[in-house]
Amino acid sequence: MPVALEVTALETRVTSNVNKPEPMLLPQYCKGCGRCIDSCTKGCISIGTEINPLTGLVPVTLDLERCNHCGLCIDACPEPFGMRPEGEEVAFELVDPTHLCGPRPFDSPIPIPHPDVTVPLPERGTMVMKGTYAVAVGAVLAGCRHVYGYPITPSTEGAELMAKVQPALDGVFVQAVSEVATVNMMYGAGGAGKRCMTFTSSPGFSLMLEGISYMIGAEVPGVFVNIMRGGPGLGNIAPEQSDIKLACRGLGHGNTQAIVLAPATPQEMLDCSLLAFELAFQYRNPVVILGDGYLGQMTGKVRLPDHMVVPGIPVWAVSGDHSHRGNLICSIELSEVGLEQHNLMLDAKYDRMTAAEQRADLHRCDDADVILVACNTPAQSAKGAVKELRAKGVKAGLFRPITLWPFPIDALRAVLPQAHRLVVVEASSGQLEDEVRLALSHAELQPPPMSHVQRQGGMLPSQAEIVEHVLSVEGVR
Repeated sequence: MPVALEVTALETRVTSNVNKPEPMLLPQYCKGCGRCIDSCTKGCISIGTEINPLTGLVPVTLDLERCNHCGLCIDACPEPFGMRPEGEEVAFELVDPTHLCGPRPFDSPIPIPHPDVTVPLPERGTMVMKGTYAVAVGAVLAGCRHVYGYPITPSTEGAELMAKVQPALDGVFVQAVSEVATVNMMYGAGGAGKRCMTFTSSPGFSLMLEGISYMIGAEVPGVFVNIMRGGPGLGNIAPEQSDIKLACRGLGHGNTQAIVLAPATPQEMLDCSLLAFELAFQYRNPVVILGDGYLGQMTGKVRLPDHMVVPGIPVWAVSGDHSHRGNLICSIELSEVGLEQHNLMLDAKYDRMTAAEQRADLHRCDDADVILVACNTPAQSAKGAVKELRAKGVKAGLFRPITLWPFPIDALRAVLPQAHRLVVVEASSGQLEDEVRLALSHAELQPPPMSHVQRQGGMLPSQAEIVEHVLSVEGVR
């Protein structure tokens, strides 16, 4: 080609590029796919670093200092209005797909109710079983047919029993690869409206906390049976009340609370299991049953209830049938305003729980000068101490919280006026005492002097230790 023609062609290309408008990015339409980055020969486009709050995606970023206006990035963009020429009017508006394509074929007005059915049971004699078995039996009678878990002492026997009986009941038991997998299986089953549960112990419960937060945020029910053992770390397999703070104040990130039940006998293990499923579905929220290692393995008399539950399908469930296909289970709220409103809704639900679900057992507290506060197995030692102290002339009583959250402060408030001392008995370094003090503070109650009897590492407070402590602080010998 002659030189003159070469210059003319170059001038034409430069002139053409200069006359083209610069590319402009509309971040709300950019998915960050990177096709425009590959098309740009000048390196003007790079991977973004900030999430767009409207979409939850990361759009690319532009630096047009070296841009030659070639338009290749605009051609490469798969979104019609993502990368476009500057100055071009946008004749596009986000429209609900329903208006574009019409109603979805599976839309249903309101899910058809499938209520639970209560079936009466014939009367049975007293049975003798260990605490973990009692929880499992209660769960079966509550309609639980979906059990997930990972073996961990001292809770494994409950899972083993479920693994034996669930296939015969047309149910499932799945041994997950980890506790993290377990809680996510429960998220799926609970989201489908199925009554599901797991058995675990302290280190395993710690691993489940993130998933529990997701379940609380998405309002998914499930029952977590935590047979507590010694800690921190791997600790040992002996009984300890090591997870009270986790269950009451640390259920994963964010604004998370769940009803926490603390049974003290094998019978209560069964009763709390039945109650846990009822409350989980009433409030669409996980429920935690806290037992200690001794209670899980302890054998005791158990009487079965007079009924069992055949569960239905909740109207909110994502169960896969035609009636429920319009439902959604999700804990994601990308809008700050939306997430705040969601948390306020959860707060209102927690308030309803606090008002309606406080439970406690009071033993000889009506005239008690000294009130012992204890739960789980230590409550049995405390109850024996009350009898012995009464024989020694000390008016002692036992306040036993059955719900650790919400703490039964209303029942405690009623017996505080005549008491001149509270003694918290626990197998931990003050986790129960912290709940007592926090509940008193929130209720703006001025408690009498408080002291405690504490053991750790798998050691339980003995009746003799409790009596000795009370007599020493009371000045009685």
